[in-house]
Amino acid sequence: MKVLGVLSGTSMDAIDLAVADFQADGEVLRLRPIGHAERPWPADLRSDLLGALPPATSNVATWCRLETEAGKAFGAAARWATEEFGPVDLISSHGQTLYHWVEGGRALGSLQIGNPAWIHAATGVPVVSDLRSADIAAGGQGAPLASTLDTLWLGDVPSAALNLGGIANVTVVGPGRVPTSADTGPANCLLDAAAQRWHGLPSDIDGALARSGRVDDAALTTLLTDPYYALDWPKSTGREYFHAHYVEQLLGDRTPRGGDLFATLTELTAVTVADAITAAGGVERVVASGGGLRNPALVDRLRAHLRVPLVSSTEMGLPSDAKEAYLFALLGYLSVNGLPGTVAGATGARHPAVLGSLTPPVGRLVHACRPVRRVEINGQEDH
Repeated sequence: MKVLGVLSGTSMDAIDLAVADFQADGEVLRLRPIGHAERPWPADLRSDLLGALPPATSNVATWCRLETEAGKAFGAAARWATEEFGPVDLISSHGQTLYHWVEGGRALGSLQIGNPAWIHAATGVPVVSDLRSADIAAGGQGAPLASTLDTLWLGDVPSAALNLGGIANVTVVGPGRVPTSADTGPANCLLDAAAQRWHGLPSDIDGALARSGRVDDAALTTLLTDPYYALDWPKSTGREYFHAHYVEQLLGDRTPRGGDLFATLTELTAVTVADAITAAGGVERVVASGGGLRNPALVDRLRAHLRVPLVSSTEMGLPSDAKEAYLFALLGYLSVNGLPGTVAGATGARHPAVLGSLTPPVGRLVHACRPVRRVEINGQEDH
């Protein structure tokens, strides 16, 4: 089965696309990467999406419009991908997260927009969407769902799988170990917000801003007092918490300026990620992915704090820029085969849940499929 995974992460930097071919071999599922790409958001729509994020307020008319416009944008991107990489049997769309509702350490809801009917209308291909709600209804955090792929793919070696998106998330796996996962805190989101506000840039490109400054130790110490970092795993968060004005709200007049701000925020990410992995214990390697790997200043600081080797998922056969898109392709495959898209223990749910809803609600995609105990990456992309 060929599945197209579609998503836009918390950084909202682009629409990510990846096509995978899945072949079941008993309890082993072989994932062959076919191709991946990024497609830009329409500039006005991206601006509107960012403008709807907390602490901003918006009305239901705005949310209704964004739900439709995002669906159309995902549909156009998915249509492009099927023309570029060939026909697919299924599209699995994560959508764009606007709000992840957490109270008292418990996830109560999560809103991803991008109406799947528009994706189906643009492509004629069935669409799996709403991939977080079932896990939350089962008592889980609904995130990070990367724990599913991380466990099935990397679980033969004690590993920490790290994704550096807008938010950093980690899954810790190993033989005989119950997988654990968490959003550890900000990865790129605070850096991106500062780059946009102070320099009109989408991000700290190549870490140049961070390398032009020095860490403000007093500011870093204050940032590290945020109680989120001390919460037990599993836990989840998003840009509704680590929002564009988060740093100034916490530091006020003590907010660093210029390159010192970027050096401090880079260090914040490196320290909180490394501390979380070290506290989990028993890890022999960190397998990293996500846009944060494009920032050499961040990667250098991570390596300085981590006690084990850091390798990219690309080195393991799965392109680091597209790992999450391949993840959602996997979750779509599992869903239409009636298989759980979460693994026991990882998200804190009472039981593993079959994820998502299908548009249109046809049954012809469902196959008899044995439970998946392992995922193997089979070969390289053709594109």
